[in-house]
Amino acid sequence: MAAKMRNRLDRRTLGRLRLASQRLVPYPAAPRGLGPDVDGSVAGTVRWMTAMQAQDLQAALWAVGSRAPGSGLADVRSALDSGAVVRSWPMRGTLHLVAPEDLHWMLDLTAERLTKSIASRHRELGITWPDIEKSRDLALERVAGGGAVSRAELFQVFDAAGQATQGQRGIHILGTLCRHGWLVQGPLAGNQQLLVDFQSWIPVSRRPAREEAVAEFLLRYFRSHGPATIRDFAWWTQLPLTDVRAAFEDVKDQLVELEFGGTSYWMSAETASLLDDRVPGQRSVLLLPGFDEFVLGYTDRSLVLKPEYFNRIVPGGNGVFKKTVVAGGEVIGTWAREGSGARAAVVPDLFDGTKPLGATARAAFARAARRYQAFLGA
Repeated sequence: MAAKMRNRLDRRTLGRLRLASQRLVPYPAAPRGLGPDVDGSVAGTVRWMTAMQAQDLQAALWAVGSRAPGSGLADVRSALDSGAVVRSWPMRGTLHLVAPEDLHWMLDLTAERLTKSIASRHRELGITWPDIEKSRDLALERVAGGGAVSRAELFQVFDAAGQATQGQRGIHILGTLCRHGWLVQGPLAGNQQLLVDFQSWIPVSRRPAREEAVAEFLLRYFRSHGPATIRDFAWWTQLPLTDVRAAFEDVKDQLVELEFGGTSYWMSAETASLLDDRVPGQRSVLLLPGFDEFVLGYTDRSLVLKPEYFNRIVPGGNGVFKKTVVAGGEVIGTWAREGSGARAAVVPDLFDGTKPLGATARAAFARAARRYQAFLGA
């Protein structure tokens, strides 16, 4: 039976628990085995997070770096170049970073549902299954023998063979080829990723049975994102809520339930144990990238971001999430890097101008800014 906790809580405490589970603040020192033993490498960080939002490549690189102590930009790029981390569309039709051995089983769970949801758009674009098969053959011929090709080059191949790529037709064809495990994004070429043959780039894939895979997906999500709700997970993956609830019965005994505001939140026992002492991160100030999992990993973001400030991080609801300043588990503003080289500076834009950062928070902000600059190699 899952443990249930009813501690006196506030939003910031739950936010700090999320910081801890997402590896954005360290756990207190503890004998090995008493806290989560996590590989702090770039690849280990992505594997722990299960999947990390990555439609903005530069943001995704810092999302990993902010969780992998001591890593630099070159380390994260190297992980993509080597295939230790892969970037694809495992769910929601959105690019994520995942561990290579996990990508295929995630696609097995999510691809069919997404394909059905975009079927009408494919009809509008004149994309038929024979078009997909022809494009697949053209693409695999182009990358045969370990070759790699840019998106622009591949679209030229498609266009020359009569498969038009204009008007989003090309990106929909490409996404379909990646969702079906024929292509995957591979090494970087500047700020773009080249496309490679899936089987050559990821020679070993785990393929658990569907029920086992959904249960693992659930457990890993709550361990890396908790406290979170069942609906958070269902939204995050876009898996049917009925399937999610059925799988949840298989893993809930490995989780702890926390009641807050009339809602049940779930997390690992290790994260819940932090409530026995003091949840870390009370005086932390973090500079997170746009599209970070701390904000986007949940359907309800109000625990860490007051609703009246939603529009400040996504102006006009344009779908482009700004970089966020997170203090003590709460999003309190946005930030930007201004200038370049030695003169570059990280500048905050706080939501509430009447509450400037105090001396301790200013010092923490300065440390966070130096860490970001160091990550870039500045």
